[in-house]
Amino acid sequence: MSKRKPETFVTRRNALKLTGATMAGSALAAPALAAGRIEWRMATSWPKNLPGPGVTARRITERIDRMSAGRLKVTLYAAEELVPALGVFDAVTDGAADMAHTASFFWQGKLAAAPFFTAVPFGLTPMEHIAWIEHGGGQALWDRLYAPAGIKPYMGGNTGYQMGGWYRNEIRSLEDIKGLTIRMPGLGGEVIRRMGATPVSVPPGQITTALKLGQINATEFLGPWSDHAMGFYKYAKNYYYPGFHEPNGTGEALVSLKSLAALPADLRAIVEEAVRAENSYALAESEWQNAGRLRVLTDDLGVTLRRFPDDVLDAARAATKEVLATFEARGGIDAEILASFKAARERQSLWGKVSVAAFLAARD
Repeated sequence: MSKRKPETFVTRRNALKLTGATMAGSALAAPALAAGRIEWRMATSWPKNLPGPGVTARRITERIDRMSAGRLKVTLYAAEELVPALGVFDAVTDGAADMAHTASFFWQGKLAAAPFFTAVPFGLTPMEHIAWIEHGGGQALWDRLYAPAGIKPYMGGNTGYQMGGWYRNEIRSLEDIKGLTIRMPGLGGEVIRRMGATPVSVPPGQITTALKLGQINATEFLGPWSDHAMGFYKYAKNYYYPGFHEPNGTGEALVSLKSLAALPADLRAIVEEAVRAENSYALAESEWQNAGRLRVLTDDLGVTLRRFPDDVLDAARAATKEVLATFEARGGIDAEILASFKAARERQSLWGKVSVAAFLAARD
């Protein structure tokens, strides 16, 4: 007599049990999906919500969150909250952060040509710089320079034309520059060194204190909007132009190549488009805010606008040629970056003269 096989049909009671189990499984799955959201950390070189780059860094994280519908969450850390202000490059390389927002001239000691991607003395204007990066081969060179560190760089905001800086005392000639201690990082710092000053690279959050305590005689930073927020006008009333050392103010968004590669294609695209959108938005914002804040500084806060004397500019121009020549002598990618940069400047120079320069001279 054969044994009866187990029932294989589903009874109503079993069906109800299965349905309940499925619903319970679904209820458990929802938090699991939420927990599966990708979370990144962004370290910055800026005080929290500093007008200009600090605000830009925050907006990049917000753009990524909105564009990804919360699938990629980037937590922002101001300078010193996660790593020191000038430690963000290493943080991305070492995996302590997935992203950073900073400026390329801080890495001159690691990568000699890095400052080219923020600003070069007597170099490119903001729009000329963007044109070089986007259309003149600059991005490919930037990628190659940072790749050994495991970093993908992007333009991530622009503070526009920079001012020449804040000086305690009036500069009447080149002799007044000699012997000064000036906060000026990047290639501009090497230029003023050759002019007889001592450049120092003070992290942004420490500049005002250094100026207040007399540890530095002068400082440059960005434009009127950010400079006003930093309070430099309280300790130095002479505000110099033109910003020959930094005619452009490109901020950089650094992204870990490892973290980027781990994203699905759509989230990688979102990261790239978020920083690109912010780069354009921030430049327009800086132009608008700098114009308004300059009026406040001069009309309400007793700041005196002064133009650098001709002999200062002549000496700076000559020193810049010497500094740039050192990159050609190095060869390799440093020489390639210099050649590309010079070609971009030459290509755009005539157009700049007959368009922007000529128009502003005619308008004013």
